Amino acid sequence: MSDLSRKLMVSTAPFLKDRETTPGIMFTVVYTLIPIVLVSYYFFGLSAFLISLTAVISCVFTEWLFNKSEAPFKTLKDGSALITGLLLALTLPPGFPLWMVFIGGVVAIGMGKAMWGGLGQNVFNPALLGRAFLQAAFPTAITTWSPPDGMYFSLRGTNAAFPLFQGVNVDGATGATPLAKMKFDHVSTDIMDLLIGSTGGSLGETCAILIILAGIYLLFKKIINWRIPLSIILSVSLFSGVFYLINPEIYPSPVFMILSGGMLLGTVYMATDLVTSPLTPKGTWIFGIGIGILIVLIRNWGGLPEGVMYAILLMNAATPLINRFTKIRTYGHER
Repeated sequence: MSDLSRKLMVSTAPFLKDRETTPGIMFTVVYTLIPIVLVSYYFFGLSAFLISLTAVISCVFTEWLFNKSEAPFKTLKDGSALITGLLLALTLPPGFPLWMVFIGGVVAIGMGKAMWGGLGQNVFNPALLGRAFLQAAFPTAITTWSPPDGMYFSLRGTNAAFPLFQGVNVDGATGATPLAKMKFDHVSTDIMDLLIGSTGGSLGETCAILIILAGIYLLFKKIINWRIPLSIILSVSLFSGVFYLINPEIYPSPVFMILSGGMLLGTVYMATDLVTSPLTPKGTWIFGIGIGILIVLIRNWGGLPEGVMYAILLMNAATPLINRFTKIRTYGHER
């Protein structure tokens, strides 16, 4: 095509296009998740690898199943199912049965994305919706934690349990998470242990340093909106700091609140989901502050020690309303 023909070309909007593509963004996020998955393998061994593999296979299979009649491989190429599988795996304990992991992946894609019309139309973060289903369906299994022991080739808990039957406990060693110790025993965990990740918990609760570095990289690449993680961290710090000043023996410090549990993983990867977070600058602040306040409320007074998942899902539900009332005035029109 000559330069003259190109200048006279007429097309429909949009006329300005970003160089970034959906697959490019998705796989950049995947690349940042790989070190976190590898660290989980370092602490929890074969269990972490099998859970991650099962979750990814389940999500990819379900994605293919819901789209096989039209474009069986088109939606797989964008990488969204891969991200959902990895994030779902990182929210699960190392001893979780693999057949339950597979069900979680089916629910994450089927009910979290496909039933809404596919990528870009879902209201809730698919990985967290899958995790919420597993929390409701299998509360005992999902709250049974295995401590890191450096055994790279051994299974934990009931990884190999037969579906719908009580599995044989391969490794009976269990331990409380830092959040559970703080909530029920008022015993804090060393900050360095939280930074490195040598504590019990979900696969993604390992090595806060790596998640922080991944978040900085994603901010640098402008893949995530800086207002959301900043508003969450600030609101958690200020709100939990008030209670910590009132009674430091009962309430955890702001630093502990940020570094423990799924706070960082949820802040960097789930809350910043481009589909389920608000579009307007003011809306992102409201969204992040709401998540931060809910996290502190649930952790301090809820029945469970962790509240990141429910806080994000609740604010996902409020996102359409936030977008509506924080809509930016169109140029030339009244508000």
